[in-house]
Amino acid sequence: MTQGTGPGAVGLAWAGLLLASLFWAGNALVARAFHDAIPPFTLSFWRWTLALAILLPFVARPMWQHRAQLRQAGWRLLLVATLGICNFSVLLYFAARTTVAINLTLLNTCLPLATFIGAGILLNEWPKRRAWLGMIVATVGLLVLIAQGSGAQLMALTFNPGDLIMLAAVIDWALYTLLLRRWSAYFQLPPLVLLGAMIVCGVTLLLPGYLLELASGQHFEPTVDNFAAIGYTGVAASLLAYLLWNHGIRVLGVAKAVLTNYLMPVFTALLGYLLLGEGLQAYHWLGGAMIFAGLLLATRPSLR
Repeated sequence: MTQGTGPGAVGLAWAGLLLASLFWAGNALVARAFHDAIPPFTLSFWRWTLALAILLPFVARPMWQHRAQLRQAGWRLLLVATLGICNFSVLLYFAARTTVAINLTLLNTCLPLATFIGAGILLNEWPKRRAWLGMIVATVGLLVLIAQGSGAQLMALTFNPGDLIMLAAVIDWALYTLLLRRWSAYFQLPPLVLLGAMIVCGVTLLLPGYLLELASGQHFEPTVDNFAAIGYTGVAASLLAYLLWNHGIRVLGVAKAVLTNYLMPVFTALLGYLLLGEGLQAYHWLGGAMIFAGLLLATRPSLR
């Protein structure tokens, strides 16, 4: 816990992280549902352009006022924007072309392990043994979801190119999260200012890829559904989720924040039930309960 952070702020940070994971679970469903309708660079570019258009009226003046700090952040700001704004969304949308939404969120749960190891190497912040135990319990719950309660189905699990692309996206996101924490001294800015500066860098980096897609004849039709998909990714999965995620890292630290990624498959199953009419099976409840238990075990305060 960050020094000077009260229980109320901690509770809000946890709630924000859960909401961010819910928004990103929805983003995975959108990515899969619209993979044929909107090309990857195009969806990424317009997603972040919309987010910037909404945010800019509120942050243009503060960004100018903090221009000296932004210049000082310099290449570090550009690198985290490349990882978190540009690379991750493009990799996710390319992965969605050849793998299903549940795989996208299941593979996202590799993030805690990648971040635990990276935090030890880059930040010298090795998680406590209880955190590792909680991660193991959550991982078992995840395996229950993957296998749908069947050992034979788990043994028959196969990977396709989209799954491997998503693993690359997970490593990219872990590095983004760790560098955001490692270079926190350079990012002592109001949250909206930091996010606004990152989005400006990200949109600039995405523009060449978007123009290449247009030049190759790849574009999207101006339909209500396509605009709704861009609207959701631009507002919920971009502005809101990133603000909540960055705040959670600042308040709780990397090791605790990334554990909420284990809930993304649970949220995906719930969204599938609510939006697509897909039934919830016993293995959904069992796996979800084990994931929640693992999170509680890893993050609860020590008993005296």
